[in-house]
Amino acid sequence: MKAPPDVECWLNLILIDSLSSESIRKLLIAFGSPRDILSADTYQLERIVKKQAAYSIGRRADKSKVDVALKWLEDPSNNIITLADHDYPKLLLNIVDPPPLLYLKGQRKLLNSPALAIVGSRNATPQGIVNASAFAEAASNAGFCIVSGMAQGIDTAAHQGGLRGISASIAVVGTGLDIVYPAKNRELAHLLAKEGALISEFPLGMPALGRNFPRRNRIISGMSLGCLVVEATLHSGSLITAKQALEQGREVMAIPGSIHSPLSKGCHALIKQGAKLIENIQDILDELNCQTVLSHENINITLDFSDSQGDSLLLPHLGYDVIDIDTLCMRSGLTVEAVSAMLLTLELNGMVASLPGGRYQRVR
Repeated sequence: MKAPPDVECWLNLILIDSLSSESIRKLLIAFGSPRDILSADTYQLERIVKKQAAYSIGRRADKSKVDVALKWLEDPSNNIITLADHDYPKLLLNIVDPPPLLYLKGQRKLLNSPALAIVGSRNATPQGIVNASAFAEAASNAGFCIVSGMAQGIDTAAHQGGLRGISASIAVVGTGLDIVYPAKNRELAHLLAKEGALISEFPLGMPALGRNFPRRNRIISGMSLGCLVVEATLHSGSLITAKQALEQGREVMAIPGSIHSPLSKGCHALIKQGAKLIENIQDILDELNCQTVLSHENINITLDFSDSQGDSLLLPHLGYDVIDIDTLCMRSGLTVEAVSAMLLTLELNGMVASLPGGRYQRVR
């Protein structure tokens, strides 16, 4: 595809290793454009940034890195979105540290869709996976693009659910977009590139470095109207995303779980601190003032979570006494995964209530 205007100037600025995104924003405010920054002399630049950074600008970025990025742009699915671009995510402009440039692979039109961040543990439980997937699909069908970090566990399930819905999903990654991390999510990455989008502020070739992922998280929350935490320990990186969401003025929500599960501790801590306790999709829609969001996209909301197959296969085995999943599996002859999915459908439809200790009870 044709490269955006001044993209080479942007790359010559962004790919200077010693230049922080904060310094780039200060320079853009002072000079107006990357072309003007690169044309300024060292004395002018030193009025805005330190001497080392000013000299680095004069030397430009590594030409081989610029050439790699320009070559990457020849693929029609690849884009570079800058602060000057009309499609730059509007919500990101309001955070403290918006990235000056985003690499994008996939559907550019999704960048300014109403979005919901869904995050959680990499080592999720089967029920957590089911919850993340089902809530993501429901929110996607309600008009929210699902934003997450493409990690294993909850992130992966959230992307899959979002892609099944009508509003797709965006993965914000902590590597260059020419690298798939984790590698086992290669198929998911290809699907996101085709039907959703992947974005990164990191240059092509950037490997998976630990320090990049907390930084990546501010974009996940910053692009979204709210952040839903599905499962998290007290030391989970998902709580970093939730904290950043709170600092950015976004709504923070959490799904409760068993008081005995370490993967519920982080969610319970958030709820104690004021996060919205989420039991069903309507709770999310209410918290995000859904009518305003959906009127923008003119999307009709669907709250029908009935599953005739789940109803017919599982309800006869439930009764109104408290029961656990293992007993339901024995009675119905279904797998744990199938029963978990059906229970969530029934719970979202208000027919079943979940109780502490992984137990359930039919309520109507």
